[in-house]
Amino acid sequence: MSILISNVSKVYGTQYALNNVSFEVKKGEIVGFLGPNGAGKSTMMKIITCFIPPTEGDVSVCGFDIWNDSIEVRKRIGYLSESNPLYHDMYVREFLEFIADIYHINNKKQRIEEIIEMTRLEIEQHKRIGALSRGYKQRVGLAQALIHDPEVLILDEPTTGLDPNQLVEFRELIRQCGKQKTVLLSTHIMQEVEAMCNRVIIINNGIIVADNSMQDLKEKVTSFRKTKQGHELSMEEVFHFLTKG
Repeated sequence: MSILISNVSKVYGTQYALNNVSFEVKKGEIVGFLGPNGAGKSTMMKIITCFIPPTEGDVSVCGFDIWNDSIEVRKRIGYLSESNPLYHDMYVREFLEFIADIYHINNKKQRIEEIIEMTRLEIEQHKRIGALSRGYKQRVGLAQALIHDPEVLILDEPTTGLDPNQLVEFRELIRQCGKQKTVLLSTHIMQEVEAMCNRVIIINNGIIVADNSMQDLKEKVTSFRKTKQGHELSMEEVFHFLTKG
């Protein structure tokens, strides 16, 4: 099992950001973590990646526990956070060399070349990160998450703010990554899940309310749409149906 979440809660004061959450992600799955803003997606991802501890519960990644083996957990995870913090004064290649040094990558030059080619950063590799478009900044973020060849990829709202052309290319990059790695990506956009994932976990108010294969989800949504007799569904209507109906 690549990711195992057992009875995880996160409490801020008296407010539960996560309430007794449990799920697992198997090796080779691309799982969409779907829910509205504030549902608890980012909190769960920060716990998995050891940025914050849970109030209660256990998490293991590739057999390593976040409480006792956090360094081993981090070695096996590539993480692209929602804010995608980058050093904007660094050049793309310089930044990737810096990240490679952090991970003590031996064949650094070769690995950087591979990652630049994989993320299609060739024409931008000698530019300052701050001068890049939103789409290329996201590619740099994905490149740093992949450079140490992690077994698990955690992506928090990875396509937010991309234009339609960038969306298509970035989705394809993620699908390619999913052929070799376990991918957990969060989003509040149904189309993102349909385009990239083979399974979806839905969270609302810190509670897991659904866990379905992509095929099951499509069948449920199709059935629901038929009851609306051609009415164009909003994301809110679909989400309400999936979590309540």
